[in-house]
Amino acid sequence: MPRPAPSTGSSPRPPTSSDDDIGQRIARAFARRGDHGVLSGLRRLSGGASKESILLTLRGGTNERSYVLRRAAAGHDDGFGLAPDVEAALLRAAAEAGAAVPEVAFVLDAEDGLGPGFVMHKVDGETLAPRIQRDDAFATARAALPAQLGRALARIHRARIDDVAGLPEQAIDWQIAHYRAVLDRIGVAAPALELGLAWAAAHRPTAPRHTLVHGDFRLGNLMVDGQGLAAVLDWELSHSGDPMEDLGWLCIRSWRFGRPDLAVAGIGMRETLFAAYEDEAGMAVDRSAVNFWEVFGNVKWGAICLIQANRHVGGQTRSIELAAIGRRMQEPASDLVGLLRR
Repeated sequence: MPRPAPSTGSSPRPPTSSDDDIGQRIARAFARRGDHGVLSGLRRLSGGASKESILLTLRGGTNERSYVLRRAAAGHDDGFGLAPDVEAALLRAAAEAGAAVPEVAFVLDAEDGLGPGFVMHKVDGETLAPRIQRDDAFATARAALPAQLGRALARIHRARIDDVAGLPEQAIDWQIAHYRAVLDRIGVAAPALELGLAWAAAHRPTAPRHTLVHGDFRLGNLMVDGQGLAAVLDWELSHSGDPMEDLGWLCIRSWRFGRPDLAVAGIGMRETLFAAYEDEAGMAVDRSAVNFWEVFGNVKWGAICLIQANRHVGGQTRSIELAAIGRRMQEPASDLVGLLRR
């Protein structure tokens, strides 16, 4: 789901008392795989409503390595998004295609006693959009990022996914029907989203390609250092479908974080993104399809806001974060109406 991803710039908090033994379990997980270092610096990273990320350091002699354990929240799979082992498989597939992603160390199994999850090598950088957009330390990165993001998406879209079990197919018609069902199930009046669904059904493009789609490619899920893109994170909404979906999602107004004049993540222009994508992919960007996915992306984000709020209101997961996300539904609803008036 859309939300800020963990970063080295986030505020870590120590594990709760109920997780006192988590360090021992993680240490045993490493030892089972032949790595008998001393574990230290265990910290939960802020951000993440359905999955959690735990930062840790492993010391062996003079060697010190940092990792992130990513697992279902509280060690339980809540059914939202991909299973962690599928995420890990996608990271490996994307890496083979040349995309910048964290290196997967290993996937947890039942004997580890940590629930579904995987361990990946830590990547240094920042994910918080306001810092990336405004801090002087990222001036060079901002200039490079629009083209880097285009090339990164082209590489992701050529990843081999035939052998990735558990990756869902989410074609255009499926998505329209899915979010129609979401609104019906939640039962909250959302006339702008209803209008968007009707528009999408009447303007669906024909996708000539079917590839891996990251599904949440935007600032917040991108690790950025002083030179630009360091890693693409948070693959739990990935699926197979129209690759133009990722380009449209990146350009929706909600992910410009206060810079509506810069269509690409509040840092650059569409044509720079598209030119870099075309150069790397060796094929043209379907601008009409990108426009469709930008419009429909607001329908999806609005519906996701309602889903998150419903988890809180319905008592499934009591969370101020989820309630706050629910209140953001009016933002994509307003943006959607503006796009349909063009």
